Order: sequence, then structure tokens, then C-alpha cells
Amino acid sequence: MLKYFKRKNIYDLAIAYKWKYDQEFVELIEQSFQLSGLRTFVIGKFNLFEVIALTKKNKISFKAFLDRASDEDPEFIPLTKLLERKKCCLINPHAKVVKSLDKVSVHKKLIRKKFQLPKTFSFQPYDRQKELLTTNEELKPLGNPFVIKPATFSGGGEGVIRNASTLEQIQIERIKNHSDKYLVQEKIQPRILNERRAWFRVIYAFGQVIPTWWDDKTHIYYKATNSEIKKYNLHQLSKISKKLARITRLDYFSTEIALTKDHKFILIDYVNDQCDMRLRSNHFDGIPDEVVMEFIEAMKKKIITL
Repeated sequence: MLKYFKRKNIYDLAIAYKWKYDQEFVELIEQSFQLSGLRTFVIGKFNLFEVIALTKKNKISFKAFLDRASDEDPEFIPLTKLLERKKCCLINPHAKVVKSLDKVSVHKKLIRKKFQLPKTFSFQPYDRQKELLTTNEELKPLGNPFVIKPATFSGGGEGVIRNASTLEQIQIERIKNHSDKYLVQEKIQPRILNERRAWFRVIYAFGQVIPTWWDDKTHIYYKATNSEIKKYNLHQLSKISKKLARITRLDYFSTEIALTKDHKFILIDYVNDQCDMRLRSNHFDGIPDEVVMEFIEAMKKKIITL
């Protein structure tokens, strides 16, 4: 590959990914960017080390880099560090992502910032503290059932126990994932609006807020329309998401917010930096295609200004 890059090639956006279901998302990005006259470059395991070599030799450069690989594969981390030194615009820089991953630490920060959160107990990793040091009586304010959630290992809801009821269940999860901290939280029941559970997944994308209805039981998405936001007084979805963006300083993320019967907006799943971008047209539980396109357009506007 090196022999084809005798002169420096400059691309507007490089995209690194590993998850096979990201392919359709990456193809949409490339189609949209190229129609606007922007150059894109895809990085995978097949060309990772060649790209690193080319970048070191100043044979190739990128204005911006969308990293959807280093969280899954540490072999991509040297590339992100190299591009940072080259003054490339990293979309969700790794250092900022790491700070938003620990839900226990983030929870403490959000409490200080006056977010409305579920009632919560936090537990140190089993490796650090084997005893629970909590009684059934102390857990009563959470109600029953309650939710057990690992602090870092819970992508896509993996590892989350949604209908727990005993201290023994907490201990089983701590032992199973013995190096992780845990949150134990009250189970929030959303109100029903127009026969839908008022549970929302909001995507924050480069200054733009894109709210969606997201049923926490079926995982089905629907785009939240402007008329619905006005009709049901859902403006807090935007305010909460923008406040999260100011705290995390991430370019994009998704967050889960539930609306209770007394019209309280409770932040449920705080910050997910790697949004699932599978398309609804190809996956029953995917994001509406129009939402994915809104995300791509918001990213394009940011990169054009670089």
C-alpha cells in the first residue's frame, strides 16, 4: 500500500470501526460526505498498521477522525494517540471517553450538578471489598424490584439485572464481574403517553439534540416529533442532554431519560459514547433512518468548519 502514497493525501474524515453492524452506518457516512465533495477514508484491522506507518511518514493526514474501534480493540489506541499529536480533530477523544465510562464516578458528579437520578447505592469491586456492608433494611428506599448495574461493563444493557430483589443477587453479580464497581438503583416506572412508555433515548450530536421514544422493554425506537415535544412538554430532554454535553465535553453520545407520572425527568443511563447506529430499515430495533442521517449531517457541518 505504501507505494501508492508518494505524495501526501489529505482526507476530511477517517473512520475506524470493527463491529460488523457498523458497516451500513459507515457506508452512509461515505455516501453523504462524498456527495458534498468531502473525502473519507475507512480504517480497519486490514489496513491499521499501514495507516499508522503512512501517518508517521506524513504521507497521509486526516482533518477529523471518527473512532469506533479503540474501545473494542486496544490495537487502535496508538493510532488515536498519533492522530492527536498530528492535531487531527478526534471525534470523542479517548481521554474524554474514559472519564465518562465509570457510572459510579459519573453518578457522583451528576448528583453534585443537581440532575434528577434514581435512588442509588454504589458498591466497590468485589476484589477490593468482599463484604456488602449493606442490610436489607437499608435497601428498602429503593423499592422492590430494583436494578443492578455494573459501572463500566454494560454495553447494550449487558450485565444489567432489571428485576432484582435480594442482597444475594447483588453479591452474585459482584462476584461474577469481580473487578467492576456496581450501582444498585430503584426501578423507575415511566408514565404512559399516547399508549407509549415515556422512556426516551436522546442522541446528542455535535451540538444538536435528537430525541427518540425508546421502549425499554421492546427496544423499539420512534423519532420524537416537534409536535409531540410541545404537546407533552418534553423540552427538558434537550436541556438535560445539553447539560450532559457541557459536563462530558463529548462530541456525541446517547442518554436514557424516563418521564414519571409526576412529570419528573429521571436520568437513567447516563452517557453511552458509542451509539448503536444500526438502521431501523434493516433491524427491527435499529434507530430510525432519518435520525442516523441527522447525525451524519450534524457531523458533516462540524467537519466542514475545521
